[in-house]
Parts: sequence; C-alpha cells; structure tokens
Amino acid sequence: MSQASRWTAAYGALLVLQTAVASSLLWMILPIFRRMVSHIGEPQDLDPWRLAIIVGGVVVLQSCYWVRLRYVPIFVPFRNVLVGHLLQFSSRASFFFGGAFFSVVFFRHVPELGVLPPFGQAAAKGITIIAILFALFCYSLELERLGKAIEEPPIKCR
Repeated sequence: MSQASRWTAAYGALLVLQTAVASSLLWMILPIFRRMVSHIGEPQDLDPWRLAIIVGGVVVLQSCYWVRLRYVPIFVPFRNVLVGHLLQFSSRASFFFGGAFFSVVFFRHVPELGVLPPFGQAAAKGITIIAILFALFCYSLELERLGKAIEEPPIKCR
C-alpha cells in the first residue's frame, strides 16, 4: 500500500469515527436536553454509565481531531462547490445543538436553580459541558475544512 493510500485510509477512518462519536454524543445528550427544558431549575443528575459514555466520547472525538490535525493531511476525493457548501452547512448545523444546549444550561437553567450545587460539583459539570462543546466545535471545524478543500478549484501547475 502506498503512502498516499495509507493517508487516505487514515483520513477516512478518522472522519468516520469522528462522525460516529459526534452523532452518538448528540444522541446521548438529547434526553438530558429535553429534561432540562421540561424541568427548568431542577437539578439534573446523570446516570454514571451515561456520564462515562459522554466523557469517553469527548476523549475519542478530541483524540481523533488532534491526531488528524497534526499527522494526517486532508484527503480531497473530488472537487465540487455544491458538496463543499453542503459540508460547510453541515459543519455549522452540527454545532446548532451545542449552542442550544449551552444556552439552556447557562442562560436559562442555572439562574433558575433554587440552590446551586457545591462548588466542586458545579465546576465538574461546567468543565464537562465546556469539553462537550469544544469537542463538537472541533468536529464542526473538521467538516468545514473538508468542505473548503472540496469546493476549492484544483491548483494548476505550469
């Protein structure tokens, strides 16, 4: 297998894994989001297994992103402006939920809490939420980079 084929396979595997993990994170967080919206101001406790899956997903998503960014070049299978635009749209759409989740937690849910949790617990929850948002942000950047690379015309060499 040539070096280019290995890079192509590595890029494809990392992108597929990032997409699967980002999708599963959103799938895991959606019920929490619904509970928060339905029960504004009530403390929301997570099942330990759900928290472990979410934290594990964030670690995998971040690992894939940083490995790809540092070591694996973007593979552009073809050039197409429409597909590039659709990927960039998907990039921004993938972060809509993250923004909505952040807004519900910090602007609507937290101010309504009757009693704030202890500082350590609040800090841990805050760091977890920020880590989830940052992981989704990095995934959206990955899609945006791919979209831009696909829509750019090929470089003409003389």
